[in-house]
Amino acid sequence: MTKLSVNINKIATLRNARGGDVPNLSEAAINIEKFGGQGITVHPRPDERHIRYADVRELKPVLTTEFNIEGKPIKQFTDLVLEVKPAQVTLVPDAEDAITSNAGWDTVKHLDYLKEVIAEFKSHGIRTSIFVDPRKEIIEGAAKTGADRIELYTEAFAVDFAKGDKQAAKAYAECAELAHDLGLGINAGHDLSLKNIQFFKENVPYLDEVSIGHALISEALYMGLENTIQQY
Repeated sequence: MTKLSVNINKIATLRNARGGDVPNLSEAAINIEKFGGQGITVHPRPDERHIRYADVRELKPVLTTEFNIEGKPIKQFTDLVLEVKPAQVTLVPDAEDAITSNAGWDTVKHLDYLKEVIAEFKSHGIRTSIFVDPRKEIIEGAAKTGADRIELYTEAFAVDFAKGDKQAAKAYAECAELAHDLGLGINAGHDLSLKNIQFFKENVPYLDEVSIGHALISEALYMGLENTIQQY
């Protein structure tokens, strides 16, 4: 079964816009788990514009499902992950000026660097995943890093699917097949929503987990958080 991990960055964005502690991040995460979410994802950035490093520390003891921390493995991030010890760390090559994640790793160019980072996380019992574009040479490179999983960057799928392209998931399916053959687990995320998730799931095999935040929280404004999670 494919697990749903809910990214709560947008809840933190709403809180930060006003200051204070409303909405409360821990309360939201606990409710998401109660409503059926099978994991919680956070993506702290150095400027802490949504999730703060303190949030990550506060969330760990209250969660009962899998905790996934995403980010670029700069020292501050790496130290945080090794302190908190989530179930999974997802490595994302964030550009400093990016509003949101906008590219996957070049696992060929950065092979040695990724191998070193991944070995450190795995030595502490943390499952590792690499955020990647759906390109076969990138999947092959990911397997060489020692990572446990890949996370397929699905923005291109979402854009093509919205245009009516029935082949929108083809490259993702091929990469998932390859990843599985190479012993990698498969996650996916970015711009997945209730409009496209069923098509993606039906066409991409071996899907272990999807991480969904922006769309899910936006949909919850209209349908309610519990109902939205149940819809997924």
